Amino acid sequence: MENFSLDQLQQQLLRGTLSCERLVLYYLQNIVNTQELNAYVEVYADEAMDYAKALDIKIKNQPESLGKLFGCVLSVKDLIVHKDHKVSAGSAILSGFESQFTASALDAVLKEDAIIIGRTNCDEFGMGSDNTNSHFGPVRNKIDKSKISGGSSGGAAVSVQADTCLVALGTDTGGSVRQPAAMCGVIGFKPSYGLVSRFGLVAYASSFDQLGIIGRHVSDIDKVMSIVSIYDENDATMYSDGLYSEQEAIKKTSYRIAYFDQAVHTDGIQAEVYDAFNNSVDKLRSMGHEVNKIGFDYLEYLVPCYYILTTAEASSNLSRYDGIRYGYRSPKAKTLQDVYTMSRSEGFGKEVKKRIMLGSFVLSEAYYDAYFSKAQQVRQLIRQKMDEIFENYDFIILPTSPVVAWDIDQKPSDPLAMYMADIYTVLASLTGMPAVSVPNGNNSDNLPFGIQVLAGTKKDKNLLLFAGQI
Repeated sequence: MENFSLDQLQQQLLRGTLSCERLVLYYLQNIVNTQELNAYVEVYADEAMDYAKALDIKIKNQPESLGKLFGCVLSVKDLIVHKDHKVSAGSAILSGFESQFTASALDAVLKEDAIIIGRTNCDEFGMGSDNTNSHFGPVRNKIDKSKISGGSSGGAAVSVQADTCLVALGTDTGGSVRQPAAMCGVIGFKPSYGLVSRFGLVAYASSFDQLGIIGRHVSDIDKVMSIVSIYDENDATMYSDGLYSEQEAIKKTSYRIAYFDQAVHTDGIQAEVYDAFNNSVDKLRSMGHEVNKIGFDYLEYLVPCYYILTTAEASSNLSRYDGIRYGYRSPKAKTLQDVYTMSRSEGFGKEVKKRIMLGSFVLSEAYYDAYFSKAQQVRQLIRQKMDEIFENYDFIILPTSPVVAWDIDQKPSDPLAMYMADIYTVLASLTGMPAVSVPNGNNSDNLPFGIQVLAGTKKDKNLLLFAGQI
């Protein structure tokens, strides 16, 4: 099943050469065979099998009533809520919590007969680049179990990499879908901000968080996007027009493509990633595309700007986890003050605490103007510059990550070094523009890396069309 697209699976299901029950059994067996990767925190085996059997009856007796995603087996990141199912955001602070409603995007795919096979492991509240910050332990890369999967949607990426599902729904705040996709050798897509409802996504940084899609085939991502990109009045940040199905994909024989020379020529990028990127530039030119290197004055501000703003938003969003309303409450607490401080101290992990403290600092009265306000201004300058570039170019290309997957036990002595792994992915997140990571080869140790393509806002369909071509 590993190389089949959804269209191919659906053809087999309609011909009767494959059944949904057999398909789900195949994926469930692969989950069992790859348990040591720790990609899942919960598997919905019985529920998925029951739904598969019901779908087989529908295929046989009422094929005209089938949804557009029948036969699409999905995994769902542990940051996307599902009614009457647990969601923990990779954190102890939500231990035992069950959602009372379903995320709008997840509800949309369920209405089209998708099958949810389980929820996947992730960095706590989406905070991390290597999926080692989860309360449930690290996610391992199937290619080399001693390596990270990438993060924060590491479980989602590995669920596709290990062929335990066809498509994974993740979330992307600063590259959390694209970076693990690159490190696992699959495709990761982040849509334009406002194109898919965030209602039902556990919040990290609200002006950055987005649903993301991971798969092996661009056509599968395209089909899922056409379902989840629908207007939702529960999300005030959504566009009311220009949604995915309304966009027109214009296929060209020659695109104008830009890349940032100083972003690629840096000491931080590994030699094999650098060489592969340059080879891709040459290949695109040989295909008839115009590829130019251009300057970008704000490169050094991308990561600082991103982390100032996201930690500020996180400190606000995560204030709701107080041990009072839901989730973990410290059994040692004796006073109300104890409940607040001990529940949060014991329930949150180290990385989350660090970011809450950073966010509280930049929002403090003494430093608000120096940090938060300035970062907002820089974000606007970056957005304006990107808009100018897309007036003259169709796409921007960058490596997805400057490095391949590192050892799980490897922690940089400089904490900023981990954050710098996001240098290429945070640009699309700061500007709200769509971006996709596609595989771009493997290094000498067989570890994969990706190339990232960015497009202008609401050019998602054009972006996926181009991704399919390369």
